[in-house]
Amino acid sequence: MSNLFEAAGMDDGAPRPLADRLRPRMLDEVVGQDHLLKGRGPIARMRDQGRIASMILWGPPGVGKTTIARLLAQDSGLEFEPLSAVFSGVADLKKVFERARARRQAGRGTLLFVDEIHRFNRAQQDGFLPVVEEGVITLVGATTENPSFELNAALLSRCQVLVLKRLGDEALGQLLDRAEADYGKPLPVTPEGRATLTALADGDGRYLLNLAEEVFESEPDHPLDPAEIAELLQKRAPAYDKDREEHYNLISALHKAVRGSDPDAALYWLARMLGAGEDPLFLARRIVRMAIEDIGLADPTAIHAALAAKDVYDFLGSPEGELALAQAVVHLACAPKSNAVYTAWKGAMKTARETGSLMPPKHILNAPTKLMKSEGYGSGYEYDHDAEGGVSGQDYFPDEMKERPVFYRPTDRGREAVIAERLERWRSIRDKRRGGK
Repeated sequence: MSNLFEAAGMDDGAPRPLADRLRPRMLDEVVGQDHLLKGRGPIARMRDQGRIASMILWGPPGVGKTTIARLLAQDSGLEFEPLSAVFSGVADLKKVFERARARRQAGRGTLLFVDEIHRFNRAQQDGFLPVVEEGVITLVGATTENPSFELNAALLSRCQVLVLKRLGDEALGQLLDRAEADYGKPLPVTPEGRATLTALADGDGRYLLNLAEEVFESEPDHPLDPAEIAELLQKRAPAYDKDREEHYNLISALHKAVRGSDPDAALYWLARMLGAGEDPLFLARRIVRMAIEDIGLADPTAIHAALAAKDVYDFLGSPEGELALAQAVVHLACAPKSNAVYTAWKGAMKTARETGSLMPPKHILNAPTKLMKSEGYGSGYEYDHDAEGGVSGQDYFPDEMKERPVFYRPTDRGREAVIAERLERWRSIRDKRRGGK
């Protein structure tokens, strides 16, 4: 077996899957990654200079990470040593390092390709540091997870992180053209069926070729339309992991679409998450957060709409209850926006931390005992309901705070426009009272 990623265990001459038959034989045949492999792209420059640096290839499944690593080793004359972090441990790494040192003494280099490198723990990742620094190996790691979160900073500092893109329609179309050339006949699908195959692949070239192979091998007697393809093939779940980065990317997109007052984009991201199996109650919690963070008092009904959506979902469940979440998302996206309360709360928390344990002014303290009365508790307090306009203008901050901070600054949007006028009138009453002291 020459490596873990070719037709494992197959004898020469045995049938090979289409994706393996079409594996690129040179870097120029890799599709969809021109930003790395063409012109002044970083891998193109390395190849032209004959110097391959250690790198981390970060991208979704089926975009060419393994193939690029294998071809880099081929073009640079390095021995290709593949490992999968899923199936390998410290003992496997030590054996690879020993072989690499032996080759180095014989004047040959080693390119160590580690698939799913993020699955190695921190101590295992540290094991790469000395052999990378000494030049014993050129490390090419592949990961579908954000390296910033999953890999040690020390390892990242020794490797260049290169981002591979999800394959677009043009690149996927090139793969289908190659599949047709391999079979020597057109793919037996209608133009709409071809578009359906591309959509099902979701940017994964290997998966697209597997789908195409199933269609070819089914030998239909007529071109298949989308409905017939759906019947023939099992629909693939969207690329989504509720514990990983894609989860946070999509909820961030939903939140920002609501904040940006785009109900259509917000509904799209909500549908994407629900379709991928996200917990609807997680979404309900985030919708409530959006209501209080980004709308606040500009539309006080937003929080009620968000909480009502949660209650409706609890009552109806899926799929009927999902419509309540959609309604809440549209309500929030269409509502006037204000983060004034959110900003005010952060400011108040900061000031509270900085001022420590200052006591309230004595005039607003209750005085249930004679001692407390003698200490001035409650002295001079004015009952606001008895004041003209219902506002006495007294000071409610600690006496030691000479500068009276303003945390809440309402916007001129929605209900807050009225609140802003009211607060301005009340502040003028307080300012006059202070000026008279």
